[in-house]
Order: sequence, then C-alpha cells, then structure tokens
Amino acid sequence: MRSFAAARAKPVLETSGAPYLRASVDLRSVTGAFLLALLPCLAFALYNTGREANLALASMAVAPSTGWRDTVLIALGGGYDPESVLACLLHGALRLLPLLVVSLVAGSLWERVFARLRGRDLVPGVALFAVLFTLGLPPTLPLWQAALGMSFGVVIGKEIFGGTGRYVVHPSLVGLAFLYFSYPGRMKGEAVWVAVDGYTGATSLSLAAAGGAEAIAAGGITWTETFLGRMPGALGETSTLACLSGAAYLVLARAASWRIMLGALLGLAGTSALLAWTSGATIPPAALGWHWQLTLGSFAFVTVFVATDPVSAATTQRGRWIYGLLIGFLVVLIRVASPIHPEGTMLAVLLGNVFAPLIDDGVVRMHVRKRRRRLRASGGIH
Repeated sequence: MRSFAAARAKPVLETSGAPYLRASVDLRSVTGAFLLALLPCLAFALYNTGREANLALASMAVAPSTGWRDTVLIALGGGYDPESVLACLLHGALRLLPLLVVSLVAGSLWERVFARLRGRDLVPGVALFAVLFTLGLPPTLPLWQAALGMSFGVVIGKEIFGGTGRYVVHPSLVGLAFLYFSYPGRMKGEAVWVAVDGYTGATSLSLAAAGGAEAIAAGGITWTETFLGRMPGALGETSTLACLSGAAYLVLARAASWRIMLGALLGLAGTSALLAWTSGATIPPAALGWHWQLTLGSFAFVTVFVATDPVSAATTQRGRWIYGLLIGFLVVLIRVASPIHPEGTMLAVLLGNVFAPLIDDGVVRMHVRKRRRRLRASGGIH
C-alpha cells in the first residue's frame, strides 16, 4: 500500500482499471477515434489547398514564385496543374504539413513542461488538439503565429486549469480565438484563404454576408461545391461531406454524442427559418436557407469535432440537446446580426462551452425536483 507521504508527493490521477460502464471507452480510444474520423478532412485539406492555390496561379498573368516550395515540387515531379490530383496534393502538403508539425511540436513542448512540473506522466490528446487547431487555420498563416496560437491554447486554455480532462473551453478554439483577435489581418479577409501571395478572393461566407444567396451565385459558387468543399477557406473546414463522414464514424464508435450534433443542426435550421421569416426581406444573410448555413464556413467541422469534446461539452443527456440547440442558434444569430464576424461558429461553441456546466447543473436540479415530487406523492418523504 502506498504511504501517505508518497500519495501527497504524487497524487494518483488514474485508476488501475477502466472506470467505465463500457470497458472499451477510455481517453486513448476516444482520442484515436477522433483522429481516425479527421482523416477525410485532412486528406481533402491537402487536395483543396493545393487546388485553390494552383487555380489562382493559373489565373494570374505573372505567376509569383512560391519560394522553397518551387524547388521541392520540381524535385518531387509535381507542378501547378489544378487538374492534377497529385500536383494538388503535393502543393497542399507543402502548405499544411509545416503548420501541423509546428503546432504539434509547440503543443508537445508545453505538455512536457507542465507534466514535468507536476510530476505526472504524459497523457494522450495533444496530437488531436494540434490537428484540430491546424485544420482551422488559413493556409497563409506564418509558422511562428501557428506556434504562438497553439502555445496559447495549450497553456491558457488547458494547462492552467489542471490539464487533460479539466479545461473549461476547448484548447484548440482558445488558440484560434487568440490568433483571430490578436492578428485579424492574418485570420480573416480576402487575401488569407488562398496560398498565393498577392491573390485575393472572397469566400462563400463573406459573399453571403454581403448579399445572401444571390451574391454567392454571382460569385460562381453552387451549393454542391460548398457541400463538397471545392472553395477557398480554412485548411480543413470547407468540406461538409468529409465532416459528415467523420461524424458517422464517431457516432458508430460511440466516441461523440449524436445528440449534440443533431441538436446543433436543429438549432441552426430553426433559427434560419425564423430569421428568414422575420428579416429575410431586409437582411440578405437572414434569407439563407438552413442548407446554406450548414455548408458555409466551419459549422459542420466545429460541430462534429469540437463541440462534441467530452470535457468541454455538456454531459447529461438532456443537457446535450440544450447545448447543441444553443450552439446552432448562436451560429446563425452571429452570422446574421454581426457585420464584423460573418463566421459565428467559433464564438458560438466558446459560449456553449462556458454555459455547459450551468446547463448540466440545471438538468440535474430538475431531475432532483422531479424525484422529490414523486417520492412525496408516494409517501416516501415528508
């Protein structure tokens, strides 16, 4: 038996056996399930990032140099043909992988520092946070800003609250929000979403904010393209199809709550219909149907992979419905009402994370009151 002094020196944070109703569900298996579910988004991010850059280069009269990437692409037998899948994948990899490696190194470094200070073993999770953080970045972000954002997310969003399983808001969103408000010129606008210097192009979400569905159609973007993800945007958030495939895997693996996903979709659809009815004639973004709101921006990605985080999300069954509905409602409200932030998903999930403990507490209190009323009715208590 461990002595009292030894227990104080190094508290036991893990049980020797799995304390779960389903023995197959633990932190390592949940993290692995999320990483596997992210593979379609990661693969499409490589292709679409390279494709959008190659399309931009083909449209410019004088193609600018892409620096060291020119040398690497030539050495690998690639090129800048937007019709070549291999060329698009190689070009996309040269944009995405450096950001991912830098984010992973920065996050792992801080994990090791805090694990050493606290005398604890490293726990899985930083790789998932690094992938989610990277897929939410624009492809033009400087590497040092990626390292800074990931460091802020891990230290301020996670470690100061005690580390894995103890944070209040999702660390990846904390890092992205820090970059969004600290370096807005690098995180939004028309010049950050295509990895070609000097090229500008509006995203479907910015077009929707300016003129609704008519502006999107005038920009040559169809709903099918937004569903497939063949458009400029954050590295891994453009393809709703890839996100839905990941959602199906997470639900089948019982790693994420389908109630949160469906609740967010219902909240988004209901709010879209309400605003279209009340303000659609005067505010163009309010007239967008729910099917547009689903495929524009990062709603599908953040709802599936971030809002369902088992630590920062609501944990009661009824609370998950309320939490999801709240996120869907806030996404549409921010998109329609805010002229500064056309993408409302990040802020909506951050607010949802903050309110999740209050939602769970309200649900538990409601169940306690119902039990007391039943017991009083049966004469069990007085």
